[in-house]
Amino acid sequence: MIFSDAFMAIADPNRRYLLEELRRGPKTVNELAAGLPVSRPAVSQHLKVLLDAGLVNAKAEGTRRVYAVSSAGFLRLNVWLDQFWEAGELGSPGS
Repeated sequence: MIFSDAFMAIADPNRRYLLEELRRGPKTVNELAAGLPVSRPAVSQHLKVLLDAGLVNAKAEGTRRVYAVSSAGFLRLNVWLDQFWEAGELGSPGS
């Protein structure tokens, strides 16, 4: 995963909404689309961006695809972000 892709993926408010919904549990595109003022195809496009960034997974269940948050994707992102909180990495306030 390229971290800039993950940051670009979460920059969009619709994708952040999708991640919040998926944080509560796996959902289908139709379930996710019900809470957004965009079309189902637009939701699918947003999910593809999240898939490509490694932030969600998709699993086929019959004719449906069920999406869920990728713990591994967020772990990689978290490990990268954590380096900025290591001792001595951040300056004092106002510096």
